[in-house]
Amino acid sequence: MSLKLFDLTGRTALVTGSGQGIGYAIAQGLGRAGARVILNGRDGAKLAAAAEQLGADGIAVATAVFDVTDRPAVQATVGRIEREVGPIDVLVNNAGIQRRGTLEDYAAETWSEIMRANVDSVFFVGQAVARSMIGRGHGKIINIASLQAQAARYSIAPYTASKGAVLNLTRGMCTDWARHGLQVNAIGPGYFRTPLNQALVEDPAFNEWLTKRTPAGRWGEVEELQGAAIFLASRASDFVNGQILYVDGGVLATL
Repeated sequence: MSLKLFDLTGRTALVTGSGQGIGYAIAQGLGRAGARVILNGRDGAKLAAAAEQLGADGIAVATAVFDVTDRPAVQATVGRIEREVGPIDVLVNNAGIQRRGTLEDYAAETWSEIMRANVDSVFFVGQAVARSMIGRGHGKIINIASLQAQAARYSIAPYTASKGAVLNLTRGMCTDWARHGLQVNAIGPGYFRTPLNQALVEDPAFNEWLTKRTPAGRWGEVEELQGAAIFLASRASDFVNGQILYVDGGVLATL
């Protein structure tokens, strides 16, 4: 009986930025738990390849090509998904970027770019999906934050600021929408092997620092985020709201 709490059969999940990396892994995990998944990104060919892989795994999958920073496109596409595919039961706001640079020289246009991709997108897609969820009286929203929502590191201050905003936007969404039957939570990944982190993965000095800094002594593998996502997307988390679940190998637990 308890395992049924994690069963996502019959649910539809939209995962933004899911052509590769963390988004793809989360979509795969939700699909294997029974959900029909909708992949999102701006590259139609990449999404088609990702959808083919998931389909070969027996997962019901569709794609939605749109820019999460384009509010009219977000609203139009979410409306089309609701009409043509079905109600969105689960939203995972995963899309985001990283732009490293010294803070004193950081360009204003790059600051705006990272805020649009990492913060505005969460608001735009979250708002568009929540409106229909509110009408139905239920829904799950999972925002992908970061351990950098709580800790900074040299050269990523704007990214840290953006993920701190995602953390508090998650709390705000909970405060406004929990009364309508929505659960809004976040996952805070630590250091995972992804295309976004490829430069760090290839840096021997950083690898040495990371393995010593992380109690688990290693990088995370993206599949290790699937359990947290399934939990927050399922009935098992129906009274969990406004929380951030860190999946970081223990980095934030120790100095």
